[in-house]
Amino acid sequence: MCGIAGILAFNAIGERDLCNTKDAIKTLSLRGPDAHGVFEHKKVSLGHTRLSIIDTSTASAQPMTDVSGRYTIVYNGEFYNYERVRKDLLEAGVKFQSEGDTEVLLQLYIREGEKCVEKVNGFFAFAIYDQEEQSLFLARDRYGIKPLLYFQNEDKFIFGSELKALLAYEIPREIDNVSLFSYLQLNYVPAPYTMLENVRKLEPGHSICIKNFKVAEPLKYYNIAFNPDEMVDVEVNQYKSAQKTLYKKMDEAVERRLVSDVPLGTFLSGGIDSSIITSLAAQKVSDLSSFSIGFKDEPFFDETKYARSLAKKAGTRHTVFEVSNKDLFDNLSAVLDYFDEPFADSSAIAVYILCKETKGHISVALSGDGADEVFSGYNKHMAEYKARHPGIKEQLVKGLSPIIDKIPQSRSGSIGNFSRQLSKFSTGAKLGNKLRYWRWASIIDEEEANYLLKEKKSSRSQRLSDEAFVYKKRKDHFLRHIRKNGDLNDVLLTDVNLVLQNDMLKKVDCMSMANSLEVRTPFLDHHVVDYAFSLPVDFKINGRTRKKILIDTFKHLLPEELLNRPKKGFEVPLLKWLKNDLRPLIEHDLLSDSFVEKQGIFNIEAIHNLRSKLFSNNPGDSAATVWAIIVFQHWWKKYFLK
Repeated sequence: MCGIAGILAFNAIGERDLCNTKDAIKTLSLRGPDAHGVFEHKKVSLGHTRLSIIDTSTASAQPMTDVSGRYTIVYNGEFYNYERVRKDLLEAGVKFQSEGDTEVLLQLYIREGEKCVEKVNGFFAFAIYDQEEQSLFLARDRYGIKPLLYFQNEDKFIFGSELKALLAYEIPREIDNVSLFSYLQLNYVPAPYTMLENVRKLEPGHSICIKNFKVAEPLKYYNIAFNPDEMVDVEVNQYKSAQKTLYKKMDEAVERRLVSDVPLGTFLSGGIDSSIITSLAAQKVSDLSSFSIGFKDEPFFDETKYARSLAKKAGTRHTVFEVSNKDLFDNLSAVLDYFDEPFADSSAIAVYILCKETKGHISVALSGDGADEVFSGYNKHMAEYKARHPGIKEQLVKGLSPIIDKIPQSRSGSIGNFSRQLSKFSTGAKLGNKLRYWRWASIIDEEEANYLLKEKKSSRSQRLSDEAFVYKKRKDHFLRHIRKNGDLNDVLLTDVNLVLQNDMLKKVDCMSMANSLEVRTPFLDHHVVDYAFSLPVDFKINGRTRKKILIDTFKHLLPEELLNRPKKGFEVPLLKWLKNDLRPLIEHDLLSDSFVEKQGIFNIEAIHNLRSKLFSNNPGDSAATVWAIIVFQHWWKKYFLK
């Protein structure tokens, strides 16, 4: 695991920024604390910071240049099948100078060019420079586990693992208002966009090439093998066979991710997904270490008893990090400071602490990320299923929405959370498939997000005709896979493309890299994902059970109490913080009248109303929105306020 950054200059003006690569990689030091290096040649400069995992010797140091001196790579990721590819290359006459996967990837590119990515099983973001052609090739893994951002203008092309690395090159800092509008709804900025106008994320499964100082359009090299028309003929009596195939693919995926030259373990939250990963890994690694986080002040969120139960059954050496509200609060500033783009999933704080504490024991952790999106594990998936197959209860909830909306709602307790979910269901059940998906993926709706933003000096009609049009095009693209008469696999595919990469994977990548910890995700082995999307929806969910085939396939490995238990999010007590410890930050700093007015981005009246709702007896989801604005304000203050 590492951090990468670099620049290819197109002219003399662009060459002035070559020297900034050293500063760029300094911003990525936590991603790679073990070593760093810079390669320079004419109009290119490539930087790398290293977290040593496989072949920890200097032979695998980067930037790495092949023996001919023509090709140089900077690479962030893991190439799980590199030993097999290395063997094939050896048989083809290639001689290696190291034992690691970096040189294998470089040699694979030298022989197969841009198609090399198709043979890589792993997660990655890399750039390869060809001195002879003065060309640059970049690629990102299939699901966006590792980030890669870029900026281009007429003078240069710049790339990096994080936005802060690009900012070291002194690129323009102009807010993308459409991204801000999306962020207020979703709590994150969907790829390929960022909060800055001229910076883009290279999307998962894409590569990009710069030749003759011209940047080609990103090329998609991977699509999830999903053809809904082929699922019509799948018989339910094939279910047992599907379980055997799934077990084999998952077992192989876990085994591939156990290759490491440093200590390795697993995250074990107490949920189905991490329990499956831990159980499979424990069969292959003796005395496996597993780690979980407990909320000793918040029993509603604490799931450590389930984690301990699985650890006992699997025989792992389990460690629970008992975290108080004070511990969470004390780490809040570190989390806010690390994010270089607004990201308001508050569970990042808990993930940060888990990664920080785990790093004290191991350097690589396997996680259960990806299973919910691929196998239908979220509460919203059950809600979607019931919205499409409504019974008497669902019809009743739709009809009682005016009454339900008056019941106090919040995320901080079982009763308030239940009424919040009922309200959201009653609203969404009345919408079409695409609109319902967007509403359930959002914290607030478009009208509320628009109200939060201050009117610009230009006319409202001009704003609607420009930015609203761009927003609609982006939204249509995000929802492109959801068909009017489709099934829930459409929703899962959209989750993989939208929620997984932009929320879940970003959260884990940022919080693990902030603590120099590598996290591997067996559920996102592309053999597993492609197989999962070849299965009919009935294998994954029905009116009673989510992740049906996962549970049925692996239930013999799991304690009884883990099966069919209510799913809880990995959340922190936001509402309590905002009403107490963070109240001065709201009233006298980031959401104060003076700050908001001077900044000129948000509607002061909307902020007043939001604060009033937060401190009322019926806060609803206002805490999440207030937190999203606080995160944005903190970012804006750090990067824009001079």
